[in-house]
Amino acid sequence: MGLWILLLVLILVPGIIAQLAVSAALNKYSRVRARSGLTGAQAAARIMSDAGIHDVQIERINSFLGDHYDPRTKTLALSPAVYDGNSVAALGIAAHETGHAIQHQHAYAPLQVRMAVVPTTMFVSRLMPLVVIGGFWFHIPMFITLGIIVYAVIVAFQLITLPVELDASSRAKLILQQNGLIARDEMPGVNRVLNAAALTYVAALIAAAANLVWLILANRNRR
Repeated sequence: MGLWILLLVLILVPGIIAQLAVSAALNKYSRVRARSGLTGAQAAARIMSDAGIHDVQIERINSFLGDHYDPRTKTLALSPAVYDGNSVAALGIAAHETGHAIQHQHAYAPLQVRMAVVPTTMFVSRLMPLVVIGGFWFHIPMFITLGIIVYAVIVAFQLITLPVELDASSRAKLILQQNGLIARDEMPGVNRVLNAAALTYVAALIAAAANLVWLILANRNRR
C-alpha cells in the first residue's frame, strides 16, 4: 500500500508544486517592466536578427502560456502577454522560445531527436483515454499492456524534452545579457521565471515515470 501511495504522490504533487512556482513567478515578474522597454516580440526579433535567423515568423496567438516555437513551420508563437508585454517575464519567455529557433538553426541534436519522435508521441497520446479507463480504473489486461507502451513512449519523449528546454533557457539567459536586453539586476527575475517553467518539465517526467511504474506493477500483480 505504501508504494502505491508514493506513486500517487509522485504523479500529483510535483505538478502542483511546479504550477504554483510558475504562477508565483509570473504574478510577480509580469508586473516588473524591463528597462530596455522592448516587448517580447521586439526582443525575439532582435535576438534572431543578431543570430542571423531571418526565416522565422513571429506570430501573436490568443493562448495563455501557449508560447512555443514550431520547427516544422519555423514559427515563433507568442501569447498576448509575451508578444505585447515589456515585462521581465515577457522578455525571458520570448528569449527562451527564441532559444529553440537558435537550436534549430544549429541542428541541436536533442531538438532533432525530439522533432523525430513527436508524431509517435502524438499518436500514443490519443490512446490515453483507453489507458485511463481500461488500465487504471478497470485493470483490463489488454489496456494495462497498452498503457505500459504509451507511458514508455511518453517517458522517452520527456527525457528528450528536458535537455532541450534546459538548453533553451540557458541560451536565453546568456543572450538577454549579451544583447543588453536585460540589465544584470533584472536577471534574478528572468532566472526565477525560466527556472519555474523548467520545473513543469521535470514534474511531467516524474509523473510519466510514476504512471509507467504503476502500470508495470499492476501488470505484474495480475499475473
